[in-house]
Amino acid sequence: MSGVQNLVVGQDEAEQRLDRWLRRQFPQLSQGRIEKMCRKGELRIDGARAKASSRVAPGQSVRVPPLPEAAPAAPPEPEPETHVTKADREALRRAVIYRDDHMLVLNKPAGLAVQGGTGQHLHLGAMLDVLRFGRDDDPRLVHRLDRDTSGLLVLARTGQAAVALARAFRSRAVEKTYVALVAGTPSPGMGTIRFALAKSPTGGKAARMKTLHPDEVDDVEGARHAVTDYRVIEHAGSRAAWVALRPVTGRTHQLRAHMAAIGHPIAGDGKYGGSRQENRGEGWGAGLGQALSRKLHLHAARLALPHPVSGKRMTFSAPLPDHMARSWEFFGWDFADLPDPVFPE
Repeated sequence: MSGVQNLVVGQDEAEQRLDRWLRRQFPQLSQGRIEKMCRKGELRIDGARAKASSRVAPGQSVRVPPLPEAAPAAPPEPEPETHVTKADREALRRAVIYRDDHMLVLNKPAGLAVQGGTGQHLHLGAMLDVLRFGRDDDPRLVHRLDRDTSGLLVLARTGQAAVALARAFRSRAVEKTYVALVAGTPSPGMGTIRFALAKSPTGGKAARMKTLHPDEVDDVEGARHAVTDYRVIEHAGSRAAWVALRPVTGRTHQLRAHMAAIGHPIAGDGKYGGSRQENRGEGWGAGLGQALSRKLHLHAARLALPHPVSGKRMTFSAPLPDHMARSWEFFGWDFADLPDPVFPE
Protein backbone atom coordinates (compact mmCIF):
# COMPACT_ATOMS: atom_id res chain seq x y z
CA MET A 1 0.00 0.00 0.00
CA SER A 2 1.36 3.44 -0.94
CA GLY A 3 1.68 6.39 1.47
CA VAL A 4 -0.04 9.76 1.36
CA GLN A 5 0.55 11.54 -1.94
CA ASN A 6 0.10 15.18 -2.95
CA LEU A 7 -0.40 15.42 -6.70
CA VAL A 8 -0.41 18.65 -8.69
CA VAL A 9 -3.01 19.09 -11.44
CA GLY A 10 -1.36 19.71 -14.80
CA GLN A 11 -2.07 22.52 -17.23
CA ASP A 12 -3.82 20.16 -19.65
CA GLU A 13 -6.06 18.61 -16.98
CA ALA A 14 -8.37 21.55 -16.37
CA GLU A 15 -12.03 21.33 -15.47
CA GLN A 16 -12.17 17.55 -15.06
CA ARG A 17 -14.27 16.03 -12.32
CA LEU A 18 -12.11 14.90 -9.41
CA ASP A 19 -13.26 11.26 -9.68
CA ARG A 20 -12.42 11.08 -13.39
CA TRP A 21 -9.07 12.80 -12.91
CA LEU A 22 -8.24 10.41 -10.06
CA ARG A 23 -9.12 7.27 -12.02
CA ARG A 24 -6.72 8.36 -14.74
CA GLN A 25 -3.95 8.43 -12.13
CA PHE A 26 -5.06 5.24 -10.33
CA PRO A 27 -7.08 2.94 -12.63
CA GLN A 28 -7.54 0.41 -9.81
CA LEU A 29 -9.81 2.77 -7.85
CA SER A 30 -13.54 2.11 -8.00
CA GLN A 31 -16.12 4.87 -7.95
CA GLY A 32 -17.36 3.57 -4.60
CA ARG A 33 -13.88 3.84 -3.07
CA ILE A 34 -13.50 7.42 -4.32
CA GLU A 35 -16.91 8.40 -2.89
CA LYS A 36 -15.96 6.87 0.47
CA MET A 37 -12.65 8.76 0.60
CA CYS A 38 -14.53 12.00 -0.10
CA ARG A 39 -17.09 11.32 2.64
CA LYS A 40 -14.31 10.65 5.17
CA GLY A 41 -12.42 13.79 4.14
CA GLU A 42 -9.39 11.81 3.00
CA LEU A 43 -9.38 13.35 -0.48
CA ARG A 44 -8.65 17.07 -0.39
CA ILE A 45 -8.05 19.81 -2.94
CA ASP A 46 -5.68 22.53 -1.71
CA GLY A 47 -6.37 21.31 1.82
CA ALA A 48 -10.16 21.56 1.57
CA ARG A 49 -12.63 18.69 1.60
CA ALA A 50 -13.83 17.75 -1.88
CA LYS A 51 -16.66 15.90 -3.56
CA ALA A 52 -16.28 13.37 -6.35
CA SER A 53 -17.93 15.90 -8.67
CA SER A 54 -15.57 18.76 -7.71
CA ARG A 55 -13.67 20.23 -10.65
CA VAL A 56 -9.88 20.37 -10.60
CA ALA A 57 -7.88 23.31 -11.94
CA PRO A 58 -4.25 23.57 -13.06
CA GLY A 59 -1.80 24.03 -10.19
CA GLN A 60 -4.12 22.69 -7.50
CA SER A 61 -2.74 20.13 -5.05
CA VAL A 62 -4.78 16.98 -4.53
CA ARG A 63 -4.12 15.02 -1.35
CA VAL A 64 -4.53 11.28 -1.90
CA PRO A 65 -4.55 8.90 1.10
CA PRO A 66 -2.69 5.57 1.13
CA LEU A 67 -3.99 3.35 -1.66
CA PRO A 68 -3.77 -0.39 -2.35
CA GLU A 69 -1.35 -1.44 -5.03
CA ALA A 70 -2.77 -1.86 -8.49
CA ALA A 71 -3.99 -5.33 -9.33
CA PRO A 72 -2.59 -7.10 -12.39
CA ALA A 73 -3.97 -5.51 -15.49
CA ALA A 74 -7.12 -7.17 -16.77
CA PRO A 75 -7.85 -7.49 -20.45
CA PRO A 76 -9.30 -4.19 -21.71
CA GLU A 77 -13.06 -4.10 -21.93
CA PRO A 78 -14.41 -3.58 -25.41
CA GLU A 79 -15.44 -0.04 -26.21
CA PRO A 80 -19.24 0.39 -26.22
CA GLU A 81 -20.78 0.47 -29.64
CA THR A 82 -21.60 4.03 -30.62
CA HIS A 83 -23.27 3.60 -34.04
CA VAL A 84 -21.52 6.73 -35.31
CA THR A 85 -21.73 6.96 -39.09
CA LYS A 86 -19.85 9.05 -41.60
CA ALA A 87 -23.02 11.08 -42.12
CA ASP A 88 -23.21 11.78 -38.36
CA ARG A 89 -19.66 13.09 -38.35
CA GLU A 90 -20.19 15.25 -41.42
CA ALA A 91 -23.37 16.70 -39.93
CA LEU A 92 -21.49 17.60 -36.74
CA ARG A 93 -18.78 19.43 -38.67
CA ARG A 94 -21.46 21.38 -40.54
CA ALA A 95 -22.98 22.38 -37.20
CA VAL A 96 -19.89 24.46 -36.33
CA ILE A 97 -20.73 28.16 -36.71
CA TYR A 98 -17.51 29.65 -35.29
CA ARG A 99 -13.93 28.46 -34.87
CA ASP A 100 -10.62 29.99 -33.87
CA ASP A 101 -7.44 28.67 -32.24
CA HIS A 102 -9.02 28.68 -28.78
CA MET A 103 -12.71 27.81 -29.03
CA LEU A 104 -15.52 26.35 -31.13
CA VAL A 105 -19.21 27.23 -31.18
CA LEU A 106 -21.69 24.84 -32.75
CA ASN A 107 -25.44 24.74 -33.25
CA LYS A 108 -26.22 21.41 -31.59
CA PRO A 109 -29.11 19.56 -33.22
CA ALA A 110 -32.05 18.45 -31.10
CA GLY A 111 -31.83 14.79 -30.13
CA LEU A 112 -28.02 14.65 -29.88
CA ALA A 113 -26.84 13.95 -26.32
CA VAL A 114 -23.74 15.83 -25.21
CA GLN A 115 -22.38 12.86 -23.25
CA GLY A 116 -23.06 9.14 -23.30
CA GLY A 117 -25.25 7.31 -20.81
CA THR A 118 -27.21 4.11 -20.34
CA GLY A 119 -28.60 3.10 -23.72
CA GLN A 120 -27.15 6.22 -25.35
CA HIS A 121 -25.21 4.98 -28.39
CA LEU A 122 -24.84 8.25 -30.31
CA HIS A 123 -23.55 11.31 -28.49
CA LEU A 124 -21.26 14.28 -29.01
CA GLY A 125 -18.56 12.82 -26.79
CA ALA A 126 -18.12 9.92 -29.23
CA MET A 127 -17.45 12.32 -32.10
CA LEU A 128 -15.22 15.02 -30.59
CA ASP A 129 -12.28 13.85 -32.70
CA VAL A 130 -14.05 15.13 -35.82
CA LEU A 131 -13.88 18.63 -34.30
CA ARG A 132 -10.09 18.68 -33.89
CA PHE A 133 -9.52 20.69 -37.11
CA GLY A 134 -5.78 20.01 -37.18
CA ARG A 135 -5.12 19.82 -33.43
CA ASP A 136 -3.79 16.65 -31.79
CA ASP A 137 -6.39 16.55 -29.02
CA ASP A 138 -10.17 16.72 -28.81
CA PRO A 139 -11.96 19.94 -27.86
CA ARG A 140 -13.35 20.09 -24.31
CA LEU A 141 -16.89 20.64 -23.14
CA VAL A 142 -17.31 23.60 -20.79
CA HIS A 143 -21.11 23.51 -20.39
CA ARG A 144 -24.04 21.30 -21.34
CA LEU A 145 -27.35 21.24 -23.19
CA ASP A 146 -30.05 18.61 -22.66
CA ARG A 147 -30.24 15.98 -25.39
CA ASP A 148 -33.53 17.32 -26.77
CA THR A 149 -32.55 21.00 -26.49
CA SER A 150 -31.00 22.44 -29.63
CA GLY A 151 -28.76 25.45 -30.05
CA LEU A 152 -25.48 27.07 -29.15
CA LEU A 153 -22.80 24.99 -27.44
CA VAL A 154 -19.26 26.19 -26.69
CA LEU A 155 -16.17 23.97 -26.63
CA ALA A 156 -12.60 24.86 -25.67
CA ARG A 157 -9.70 23.87 -27.92
CA THR A 158 -6.95 24.28 -25.30
CA GLY A 159 -6.56 23.74 -21.57
CA GLN A 160 -6.09 27.49 -21.03
CA ALA A 161 -9.30 28.26 -22.91
CA ALA A 162 -11.18 25.58 -20.95
CA VAL A 163 -10.21 27.22 -17.65
CA ALA A 164 -11.18 30.71 -18.85
CA LEU A 165 -14.50 29.63 -20.37
CA ALA A 166 -15.48 27.54 -17.36
CA ARG A 167 -14.72 30.52 -15.12
CA ALA A 168 -16.90 32.75 -17.33
CA PHE A 169 -19.84 30.36 -17.05
CA ARG A 170 -19.43 30.02 -13.26
CA SER A 171 -19.19 33.79 -12.73
CA ARG A 172 -22.26 34.43 -14.91
CA ALA A 173 -20.25 36.46 -17.39
CA VAL A 174 -22.04 34.45 -20.09
CA GLU A 175 -25.49 35.66 -21.13
CA LYS A 176 -27.71 32.92 -22.58
CA THR A 177 -31.05 33.51 -24.29
CA TYR A 178 -33.32 30.59 -25.14
CA VAL A 179 -36.54 30.62 -27.11
CA ALA A 180 -39.40 28.24 -26.46
CA LEU A 181 -42.95 27.50 -27.52
CA VAL A 182 -45.09 27.07 -24.42
CA ALA A 183 -48.66 25.95 -23.79
CA GLY A 184 -50.94 28.85 -22.91
CA THR A 185 -49.77 32.45 -22.55
CA PRO A 186 -47.94 33.49 -19.37
CA SER A 187 -49.42 36.45 -17.53
CA PRO A 188 -47.86 38.84 -16.81
CA GLY A 189 -45.96 38.85 -20.08
CA MET A 190 -42.64 39.41 -18.35
CA GLY A 191 -41.40 38.13 -15.03
CA THR A 192 -38.91 36.20 -12.94
CA ILE A 193 -39.37 32.62 -11.68
CA ARG A 194 -37.58 31.83 -8.43
CA PHE A 195 -38.60 28.27 -7.58
CA ALA A 196 -35.75 26.27 -6.06
CA LEU A 197 -34.97 22.89 -7.61
CA ALA A 198 -34.15 19.48 -6.13
CA LYS A 199 -33.86 16.04 -7.68
CA SER A 200 -37.14 14.18 -7.36
CA PRO A 201 -36.86 10.88 -5.44
CA THR A 202 -39.39 9.36 -7.86
CA GLY A 203 -37.50 10.39 -10.96
CA GLY A 204 -36.63 6.81 -12.00
CA LYS A 205 -33.66 6.24 -14.30
CA ALA A 206 -33.92 9.69 -15.89
CA ALA A 207 -33.31 12.62 -13.54
CA ARG A 208 -36.36 14.75 -12.85
CA MET A 209 -36.35 17.95 -10.86
CA LYS A 210 -39.06 19.10 -8.47
CA THR A 211 -39.77 22.74 -7.68
CA LEU A 212 -39.74 24.18 -4.17
CA HIS A 213 -40.39 27.51 -2.52
CA PRO A 214 -37.01 29.27 -2.08
CA ASP A 215 -37.46 29.16 1.70
CA GLU A 216 -37.43 25.34 1.55
CA VAL A 217 -33.87 25.07 0.21
CA ASP A 218 -32.34 24.44 3.63
CA ASP A 219 -34.95 21.79 4.46
CA VAL A 220 -34.50 19.57 1.39
CA GLU A 221 -31.27 17.70 0.70
CA GLY A 222 -29.69 18.69 -2.58
CA ALA A 223 -32.04 21.64 -3.16
CA ARG A 224 -30.55 24.67 -4.88
CA HIS A 225 -31.79 28.16 -5.65
CA ALA A 226 -32.77 28.70 -9.29
CA VAL A 227 -33.78 31.88 -11.12
CA THR A 228 -35.21 32.28 -14.63
CA ASP A 229 -36.27 35.50 -16.37
CA TYR A 230 -38.91 35.20 -19.09
CA ARG A 231 -40.62 37.46 -21.62
CA VAL A 232 -43.48 36.74 -24.03
CA ILE A 233 -42.51 37.71 -27.59
CA GLU A 234 -45.65 36.59 -29.48
CA HIS A 235 -48.76 34.61 -28.60
CA ALA A 236 -51.61 32.79 -30.35
CA GLY A 237 -54.51 33.95 -28.22
CA SER A 238 -54.48 31.97 -25.00
CA ARG A 239 -53.41 28.76 -26.70
CA ALA A 240 -49.64 29.11 -27.05
CA ALA A 241 -46.82 31.62 -26.79
CA TRP A 242 -43.32 32.25 -28.03
CA VAL A 243 -41.21 33.16 -25.01
CA ALA A 244 -37.62 34.22 -24.53
CA LEU A 245 -35.94 32.72 -21.46
CA ARG A 246 -32.81 33.81 -19.62
CA PRO A 247 -31.44 31.37 -17.02
CA VAL A 248 -29.80 33.48 -14.34
CA THR A 249 -28.64 30.26 -12.67
CA GLY A 250 -27.78 27.05 -14.49
CA ARG A 251 -29.52 24.07 -12.90
CA THR A 252 -30.48 20.73 -14.45
CA HIS A 253 -33.72 21.06 -16.47
CA GLN A 254 -34.20 24.54 -14.99
CA LEU A 255 -36.12 26.13 -17.87
CA ARG A 256 -38.35 23.11 -18.39
CA ALA A 257 -39.20 22.70 -14.71
CA HIS A 258 -39.78 26.42 -14.17
CA MET A 259 -42.15 26.89 -17.11
CA ALA A 260 -44.15 23.81 -16.10
CA ALA A 261 -44.30 25.09 -12.52
CA ILE A 262 -46.07 28.30 -13.59
CA GLY A 263 -48.57 26.30 -15.67
CA HIS A 264 -47.01 26.85 -19.10
CA PRO A 265 -44.88 23.80 -19.97
CA ILE A 266 -42.68 23.84 -23.04
CA ALA A 267 -44.34 22.19 -26.03
CA GLY A 268 -43.24 18.59 -26.49
CA ASP A 269 -41.95 18.21 -22.93
CA GLY A 270 -43.37 14.88 -21.80
CA LYS A 271 -41.18 14.84 -18.67
CA TYR A 272 -42.52 18.05 -17.12
CA GLY A 273 -45.64 18.78 -19.13
CA GLY A 274 -47.51 15.51 -18.78
CA SER A 275 -48.37 12.99 -21.47
CA ARG A 276 -51.27 14.91 -23.04
CA GLN A 277 -50.82 15.77 -26.69
CA GLU A 278 -53.77 18.14 -27.01
CA ASN A 279 -53.94 21.55 -25.37
CA ARG A 280 -56.58 24.20 -25.87
CA GLY A 281 -54.91 26.96 -23.89
CA GLU A 282 -55.56 26.06 -20.27
CA GLY A 283 -51.81 25.70 -19.87
CA TRP A 284 -51.45 22.25 -18.32
CA GLY A 285 -50.46 19.91 -21.14
CA ALA A 286 -47.22 20.12 -23.09
CA GLY A 287 -48.80 18.90 -26.34
CA LEU A 288 -50.46 21.38 -28.68
CA GLY A 289 -51.89 18.91 -31.21
CA GLN A 290 -52.73 19.55 -34.88
CA ALA A 291 -49.69 19.75 -37.19
CA LEU A 292 -47.21 20.72 -34.51
CA SER A 293 -44.26 18.45 -33.77
CA ARG A 294 -44.19 16.51 -30.51
CA LYS A 295 -40.46 17.22 -30.13
CA LEU A 296 -39.25 19.55 -27.40
CA HIS A 297 -39.53 23.20 -28.48
CA LEU A 298 -36.54 24.67 -26.61
CA HIS A 299 -33.61 26.28 -28.41
CA ALA A 300 -30.47 28.08 -27.19
CA ALA A 301 -30.73 30.94 -29.65
CA ARG A 302 -28.24 33.55 -28.47
CA LEU A 303 -25.03 33.49 -26.48
CA ALA A 304 -22.79 36.39 -25.43
CA LEU A 305 -19.49 35.73 -23.67
CA PRO A 306 -15.94 37.04 -23.29
CA HIS A 307 -13.34 35.45 -25.56
CA PRO A 308 -11.17 33.10 -23.43
CA VAL A 309 -7.92 34.80 -24.46
CA SER A 310 -8.61 38.33 -25.71
CA GLY A 311 -11.54 38.98 -23.36
CA LYS A 312 -13.44 40.64 -26.23
CA ARG A 313 -17.22 40.33 -25.88
CA MET A 314 -18.61 38.02 -28.57
CA THR A 315 -22.24 37.34 -29.48
CA PHE A 316 -23.51 34.31 -31.42
CA SER A 317 -26.95 33.35 -32.71
CA ALA A 318 -28.37 30.14 -34.13
CA PRO A 319 -31.42 29.56 -36.37
CA LEU A 320 -34.31 27.40 -35.19
CA PRO A 321 -34.20 23.64 -35.77
CA ASP A 322 -36.57 22.38 -38.45
CA HIS A 323 -39.34 21.19 -36.13
CA MET A 324 -39.48 24.56 -34.37
CA ALA A 325 -39.27 26.49 -37.64
CA ARG A 326 -42.36 24.63 -38.84
CA SER A 327 -44.22 25.53 -35.65
CA TRP A 328 -43.27 29.19 -36.03
CA GLU A 329 -44.57 29.08 -39.60
CA PHE A 330 -47.82 27.45 -38.38
CA PHE A 331 -48.46 30.36 -36.03
CA GLY A 332 -47.29 32.98 -38.54
CA TRP A 333 -44.32 34.12 -36.46
CA ASP A 334 -41.07 35.26 -38.07
CA PHE A 335 -38.06 34.21 -36.04
CA ALA A 336 -35.93 36.74 -37.95
CA ASP A 337 -37.93 39.43 -36.15
CA LEU A 338 -36.73 38.27 -32.71
CA PRO A 339 -35.93 41.46 -30.81
CA ASP A 340 -33.29 41.76 -28.13
CA PRO A 341 -35.52 40.67 -25.26
CA VAL A 342 -35.76 43.08 -22.35
CA PHE A 343 -35.85 41.08 -19.14
CA PRO A 344 -36.71 42.19 -15.61
CA GLU A 345 -33.99 44.11 -13.79
